[in-house]
Amino acid sequence: MNSNATEITHRLVPSAAGRVHLVEQGTGPLVLLVHGFPESWYSWRHQLPVLAAAGYRAVAIDVRGYGRSSRPAATKAYRMLDLVEDNVAVVRALGEESAVVVGHDWGANIAANSALVRPDVFRAVGLLSVPYTPRGGPRPTDIFARMGGDEEFYVSYFQEPGRAEAEIEPDVRGWLAGFYAALSAGTMPAPGAPDPHFVGKGGTLRDRFPKGGLPGWLSEHDLDVYAGEFERTGLTGALNRYRSMDRDWEDLAGFDGAPIGLPSLFIGGGLDASTTWLADAIEAYPVTLPGLVSSHLLDGCGHWIQQERPDDVNRILVDWLAAL
Repeated sequence: MNSNATEITHRLVPSAAGRVHLVEQGTGPLVLLVHGFPESWYSWRHQLPVLAAAGYRAVAIDVRGYGRSSRPAATKAYRMLDLVEDNVAVVRALGEESAVVVGHDWGANIAANSALVRPDVFRAVGLLSVPYTPRGGPRPTDIFARMGGDEEFYVSYFQEPGRAEAEIEPDVRGWLAGFYAALSAGTMPAPGAPDPHFVGKGGTLRDRFPKGGLPGWLSEHDLDVYAGEFERTGLTGALNRYRSMDRDWEDLAGFDGAPIGLPSLFIGGGLDASTTWLADAIEAYPVTLPGLVSSHLLDGCGHWIQQERPDDVNRILVDWLAAL
């Protein structure tokens, strides 16, 4: 076992936005872990020690707008190309020339675009929960506005500054608990129940959150960690990622339809809407991810995959890294 596998350090490193907070464990080839919404570096708590013990330098960041990383005021500061450059800045600040990048949820999109835009820095890419879909088609907000009929898709609901914040911030802990439960195996609404990804007319997202206890993967302490960060920072920085999607569509026009040729990995949850709605994207991997090493769907797993099924995810990650 790596002698530094039990040591964990926190750092702030410089980036274009000011600073990126990271948590580091282990030594060896660098593996950069990028979280999604609404999470933090802490969502990789089960992976950091395992990767370190396997001989890797595992680094989990707080994405721009989250935790102890910088939170610029301007919405335009959350565009994808800026987040890619944050990842590059982390690699350089750690004294490395290259890294493997692994992301979950929004982090999967950030990881994919890091590999797409900066293959000189990122030598392989792992995607958890959200499949790779190349840039293309209509403007993203136009697509999401057409979803749901009389109901509003959550991505559209998040677009107006302050609207979602008004729902979430008066009770961050309760909202997070409901949101995590709504997308977790074992606590998500039953088939046929109102979909928690949509908002009814005049309603809120939390109207459709399940009632009851926390999902099995989330302890009261875990919830305290997440809630404490968002109570301190607010949600605007995190939500600004959704509000930058059209800018991304414009910025990445030169990559329209582009495949990612680097060695890649996908892990999805069999019960996760991200994988069921985007099944066509997974089927297209021979074209869009020609360097795909392995693809996995975990039966009975929801959206929070590396926390719901840490042993499975850790085994797949370590095997994939060893094969690179």
